Amino acid sequence: MKTYTLEVQRYKAASSSHGLVNIKFDATVVPRTTPEGQEPAHVLSMSEADARSLMLLIKAQLSEFDKRKARSQR
Repeated sequence: MKTYTLEVQRYKAASSSHGLVNIKFDATVVPRTTPEGQEPAHVLSMSEADARSLMLLIKAQLSEFDKRKARSQR
């Protein structure tokens, strides 16, 4: 399996539909070599400010999703 490092440059938008939260962002994608003895994995790196923005986008989308639920499901 090829592994990649994704470096977030900028967040563009977030939306939710059919139970999925979709986030659009610009990123740099660089192939990554896996050291011997390690499980291959993709890495998503971002600054602390971008991570905070991501959390705010996700929280906003989840609260919008919760508003659509019936009161008995909350």
